[in-house]
Amino acid sequence: MARPLDIDKFEQLRISGELPSPRGVALAIIKLTAEPDVSLADLGRVISGDPAFVGRLIKAANGLIAMNRRSVSSANEALMILGLPAVRTMALGFSLLSNYRSGTCKSFDYNRFWSHSLALAVAMQVVTQRTRIAAADEMFSLGLLARVGELALATVYAEDYSKVLDRAGREPQADLQTLEREVFAMNHTELGMAMLRDWGLPHIFVEVVGQYEQVDADVVAQGGRLQRLVLQLALARSLADMCLGSTDQRPGLLHRVFARALDAAVEQSDMLVDCERIISLWLDWGKMLRLDMPDIFSVSDLVSEAPTTWPEEVKVDALAAAPQVLSTAAPNPLADKKDGLRALVISPDFADRRKAVEVLRVLGLETAEADDAHQGLEKALDVLPNLVVITVASPADLEFIRSVRRIRVGRSIYLLAVMTQAGDDTLLAAFDAGADDVTLAPFSKRLLAARLRSGIRMVGLQRELKQEREELRRFAAELAVSNRRLKDAAVTDFLTGFKNRRYADERMDQAWLAATRDSGELSCMVVDFDGLKSINDAYGHAAGDAALKIAAEALKAQLRRQEVICRVGGDEFMVICANTGLDDALICAERLRRSVAARRLSVRGTELTLSVSIGVANRDTQTRDAEALIRLADEGAYVAKEQGRNRVIAMQRRKT
Repeated sequence: MARPLDIDKFEQLRISGELPSPRGVALAIIKLTAEPDVSLADLGRVISGDPAFVGRLIKAANGLIAMNRRSVSSANEALMILGLPAVRTMALGFSLLSNYRSGTCKSFDYNRFWSHSLALAVAMQVVTQRTRIAAADEMFSLGLLARVGELALATVYAEDYSKVLDRAGREPQADLQTLEREVFAMNHTELGMAMLRDWGLPHIFVEVVGQYEQVDADVVAQGGRLQRLVLQLALARSLADMCLGSTDQRPGLLHRVFARALDAAVEQSDMLVDCERIISLWLDWGKMLRLDMPDIFSVSDLVSEAPTTWPEEVKVDALAAAPQVLSTAAPNPLADKKDGLRALVISPDFADRRKAVEVLRVLGLETAEADDAHQGLEKALDVLPNLVVITVASPADLEFIRSVRRIRVGRSIYLLAVMTQAGDDTLLAAFDAGADDVTLAPFSKRLLAARLRSGIRMVGLQRELKQEREELRRFAAELAVSNRRLKDAAVTDFLTGFKNRRYADERMDQAWLAATRDSGELSCMVVDFDGLKSINDAYGHAAGDAALKIAAEALKAQLRRQEVICRVGGDEFMVICANTGLDDALICAERLRRSVAARRLSVRGTELTLSVSIGVANRDTQTRDAEALIRLADEGAYVAKEQGRNRVIAMQRRKT
């Protein structure tokens, strides 16, 4: 088992800012899901800002649902299926993939790394759906991040790690982790575990990553869920190796897959079917994520092409599994259009009803039956069919068609009228009533099937049109949200999350006008962070940023709802206190000062004390405008620094 990485060493790497880390929407998702009261609606609003991530979530959710279930088509549905923990970890994985798909480590094959990690993810997801040892969506994320320690070494130590990989290539007998430890005093497993632990992955998943590469060394924790997860991730790794292997290597690698499957208690026949699905999903994911993927291949073909190398039971399982795989993978031009479609057959003739029902079921539609138009109308309101086949033998049957067309949900139903009487007038009456197509009784199954296929295509086109309209509406809504976010980003400081100087000036002008109009109180604070330059010079800008973030959190924790804090400079904050007199503002400022002074920052084994100097000013007859009020508060902050820092000064009190 891998040893825990030294905390100080990892903290030093983390503060350096060089470790792979999430960005953009992924970072917002991770922060949001860390809050105890976050809702799916809140998460959905954040996710909608990244259409590419929405598409990946939907694909991941569709990989979890059963074959006979309706496909997921929206971010909200995907969130309900996946859940917050899985979405958080997927956001992390996909963000790393997007931002670290290339780099400066010459001997590190970034495309192969991500292709292999993606195969690990899909293999863990598919096999878990069979073993049910954990949530399949969480296992997808675990597989995607299992090798992140290698990416981290290639990112932080690009040149040195390239040399390590070159040496490992020249010395096949050498252990990569041993070589890593010689150079970096740690290996990729230890670093990966530390990163996953820092990102908040469950402890058991971190332990799985620490052990799955050492299965052959017999160091796996014996018994229980941890052992089963380790063996399953080892199986997934063998599957990923096979996916990335050359044509000559794959038969031997497939032998290893079957050996790992036995360890993980997965039957050979099940493994063959799962392999086919894993390869198909893996190639789809790779195409979606714009990775260079190998040509498609079939595991069943590997077995059949090399019969002498396989036990007889494996060859039999392969032959049994192949038709099942081919039947589910065979293209069906109506597959998407008939998914979840319902049909209603209305006819007084039992034989005609059964004939129509048989055709509809062969076409894959759910069916309901009715004896006459009256019963058919009740059934239609109950099952809401997409297609209706009705025998027209009386005016009541034509009235049924008219009634259906009058209601909103009935306008999209495809209506096929089976006429018991021939003649132009009869056929025209059916069309005038609202039928989409007509045929004559008696009818053949082949002719009925041809007409119904046409109906299915029409319903499918209506669905697509409706979906496109929904997508346009959703796009317009997402665009509006994005515009609002852009406006918000223009006045937001990225490091602290506070509003910036531009917003502070606008808000102060508004507060000044309101106080002038209502003869109300208005106070202002200028908060200077003490010693930022010294921290930057001694420990680097990453440490300085960390100190500012800690101070910002301390300030925010002590402010009331009506008080607005903004970052107006590198080490300077402004607090606008509407409806607040000088005494109350001084009490608040002292509370802020104490809150920051109680915080500490640990850097490279050194614990730093933080502090702020605060100047406070209040609107009075001597302050002509908002700018004068800010200058007075700024003067107080300057005097506070001159007098030794970590104190609160109000120049108006000094003058009195």
